[in-house]
Amino acid sequence: MRFDLVSLRIFVAVAECGSLTRGADREHLAISAVSKRIADLEDLVRTPLLQRLPRGVGLTPAGQALMHHARQMIHLVDRMSADLDLFAGGVKGLVRVHAVASALTQFLPEEIESFLTQYPGVRLTLEEHTGKAVVLGVANGSADVGVVASHTTLQGLKSYPYHVDRLVLGVPVGHPLARRKSIRFEHALDHAFVGPHGNSSLAVLMNEAAHACSKRLDQRVQASSFDAMCRLVETSLGIAVLPAGVLEHYVLKNRLRAVKLDEPWALRQMSIIVRDENQLGPIAMTFIEHLQRSANSQSQKAT
Repeated sequence: MRFDLVSLRIFVAVAECGSLTRGADREHLAISAVSKRIADLEDLVRTPLLQRLPRGVGLTPAGQALMHHARQMIHLVDRMSADLDLFAGGVKGLVRVHAVASALTQFLPEEIESFLTQYPGVRLTLEEHTGKAVVLGVANGSADVGVVASHTTLQGLKSYPYHVDRLVLGVPVGHPLARRKSIRFEHALDHAFVGPHGNSSLAVLMNEAAHACSKRLDQRVQASSFDAMCRLVETSLGIAVLPAGVLEHYVLKNRLRAVKLDEPWALRQMSIIVRDENQLGPIAMTFIEHLQRSANSQSQKAT
């Protein structure tokens, strides 16, 4: 079957509007032209796609299936057009990056800045997602490059080592744990926590660690960003597990204390992931190499 993109757009418009007339108005077409396009689609698939209702039209089971795929096709074509328009405007390359919050708040901003300084003709888009969502984005082609933590299931994607991320316990200045140098997570569980949002990689890690201790994780408050978590800890609403790099600013300003977590899982290897390195463009591979060099350089300075 050979589908016409214009007909698919018209079909989606009619389905979303629930009416041939309103669909025609949305697409700025005569209703006769819309009816002809729908009839041609039904002839192509050899089954009705729309059913008449007292007020407008609805989708048949075949229409629902076509609607699902047509939306995906239109989205991909629109995205392709937008990407190609960038090149027409003088952009020399495009890299789409999805990353978890730990990488986005600690490592990526400076490394992206230095990369774009070297390659000013490149455009880079950056989105924050949970680890699972980053993997999905790379797998389905929404992202060229992803950055996740080591415990994330990669679903067969290719990975490259990146930074090591250390998790620590953030506590208020006057908290009973503030004078501790280090602590086991099971002992920290005796206190109330400010937690990350439930779908985050960090939330999954903390819940698994609490389950392993056979203890309950008391999350008095949950927040969707590291900065919000720090502010909530600062106001003594609980303690929090956070990346050391995120806490550093608050510790230096004497607003919070960082306590080492004496747990093997508190050291997380961050990974750069791609779907197929052989299908990556040269600028995306150059970006990955830049990230790895930056991570190696920082690691050598730390040692």
